[in-house]
Amino acid sequence: MTSLERSGPGPRVGMALLPINDDGGLEPFYADLLAGMEEELDRHDGTVFLHVVPDLDAEILAYRRWVAEGLVDAVVVSDLVDGDPRQAVCAGLGLPAVHIGGDPASGESGQWVVGYDNARAMCAAVDHLTGLGHRRIAWVSGPDRYRHTRDRAAAFAQAVAAAGGEGTRWEGDYGAAAGAALTGELLAADPRPTAIVYDNDLMAVAGLKAAQRLGLQVPRDLSILAWDDSANSRICHPPLSVVSRDVHELGVLTAGLLLRAVRGEAPTLESPPVAQVVARASTAPPV
Repeated sequence: MTSLERSGPGPRVGMALLPINDDGGLEPFYADLLAGMEEELDRHDGTVFLHVVPDLDAEILAYRRWVAEGLVDAVVVSDLVDGDPRQAVCAGLGLPAVHIGGDPASGESGQWVVGYDNARAMCAAVDHLTGLGHRRIAWVSGPDRYRHTRDRAAAFAQAVAAAGGEGTRWEGDYGAAAGAALTGELLAADPRPTAIVYDNDLMAVAGLKAAQRLGLQVPRDLSILAWDDSANSRICHPPLSVVSRDVHELGVLTAGLLLRAVRGEAPTLESPPVAQVVARASTAPPV
């Protein structure tokens, strides 16, 4: 039975996402997130309606259609950008929205927010590598248009500088092709970095393979650290050190806020556990 004060089926949640993988699919982060959301929503007879869209305009059109046709009761908004129009659109439609990675202060101004401290997580990544002795560190980031990329960028620059190191950033698109290509360019530099941080596992695994094709041994010649502890990171050889955050639990927290939003409760902020570095065989002191 549903715990919501409404008749009929449980809440219907919409989530519109841009394709990430090179084949047009979604990156593993969203698979884990959706699994956590569905687990919690199932307990309340709820459902998740996932829609892949080509751009932000198409996402907003999807919101308008969902409301016009009565298809969803709330939506999840992710990958926030500067001047993001989705908050105003959802408010105008009377559509409850939970923002993943939103500004924690937004919880005080009428937004449902699942916060995530990207800066602190990036500092943990850099501290792990500089603690091993690395001073030439590269970062293959996600697109600069996202707020979480900007947060990580500031933290990366500050943490590397504080350790007396030299940091370089190369912007990717989260896809494996970008991870491989950018890794090849980084390793052609002189001097090349002794460690690379990747903003997701797809780029990291592709970067690992690119380094191995060039004859480098990981971690003897190059240390690699990925973002998010997915199966991809664990089953490759060597298994990747990661910035680990419980994405499944993030999905459970998100679903909890969605349930409360549909009930009409006052917006609040939820903060998931702080990300930590899990050291595996892909990171070691530089030779």
